[in-house]
Amino acid sequence: GTIGTFFKFCLVQVKNVTEITMFILMGFTADFDVQIFLFLLFLATYLFTLIGNLGLVSLVIVDSRLHNPMYYFLSVLSFLDACCSSVVTPKMIVNFLVENKTISYLECVTQTLLLVTFGTTECFLLAAMAYDRYVAIYNPLLYSVSMAPRVYVPLIIASYVGGILHAAVHTVATFSLSFCASSEIRHVFCDIPPLLAISCSDTHTNQLLLFCLVGSIEMVTVLIVLISYGLILLAILRMRSAEGRRKVFSTCGSHLTGVSIYHGTILFMYLRPSSSYALDHDMIVSIFYSIVIPMLNPVIYSLRNKDVKEAIRRVFGKKSVCS
Repeated sequence: GTIGTFFKFCLVQVKNVTEITMFILMGFTADFDVQIFLFLLFLATYLFTLIGNLGLVSLVIVDSRLHNPMYYFLSVLSFLDACCSSVVTPKMIVNFLVENKTISYLECVTQTLLLVTFGTTECFLLAAMAYDRYVAIYNPLLYSVSMAPRVYVPLIIASYVGGILHAAVHTVATFSLSFCASSEIRHVFCDIPPLLAISCSDTHTNQLLLFCLVGSIEMVTVLIVLISYGLILLAILRMRSAEGRRKVFSTCGSHLTGVSIYHGTILFMYLRPSSSYALDHDMIVSIFYSIVIPMLNPVIYSLRNKDVKEAIRRVFGKKSVCS
């Protein structure tokens, strides 16, 4: 299709300027004992991420009572988190155990493209979820009409399309640079800031692209979130029931916490000059948004939710009866 042809063109453009066929992911440390510990830690994190996120997706599919826009958005978010973690974690944990920590040029391109795609899509999706919560709380009687499939399906599709286009621009721009000076990436996976840091080309255009595009996306999505939750706060204050206020405030508070952490780490990573890139701090921050947050999101968005808890009881209750 058109998108496939576009990506083939992008890869041809990228391959025409490269002098390197392999990168070396330097990682955290060369200490073997520490690497074994990190292997076990991130393996456990990855398994928890997959179980939590794919479990939630399965729950929404299986339980008909969760068939509403809020849980469709949550299931898409969980799928994105599982994909985002799967892009970087398997390669990273394997590298903790092997001496040869190389990644092929094509693998690095693919990893960067997918990581930015899923990350950007999540930004748009979190904004859509904030709007969904506003509609549900501000006018619950019209929620099913206001968030009908003709509304939430295009929002989800637009999030993915925006993510793919944004990632394609940055991936082509980054891998059109020359990496003749060094093939050692001071990171545990391929990401734009550490790649710009090792390029021997002029990266000012790339820095400007990052600042303008990431800045614009962050500004728009954060503004939507802030306006939505501001209106939600007004709706909460107008509620007569203290129990209702507490329940809504608790749910929205956890959502807002997740959004704040995610956007904070994105802003820190991408809206800075590459000259300020620092190995230890930035690796931790990038691991936080690509690995730790996907693990925490099922807890933040779902496990504190009464409907999800009841759905888990129903599903496992049925299994117990069948047994």
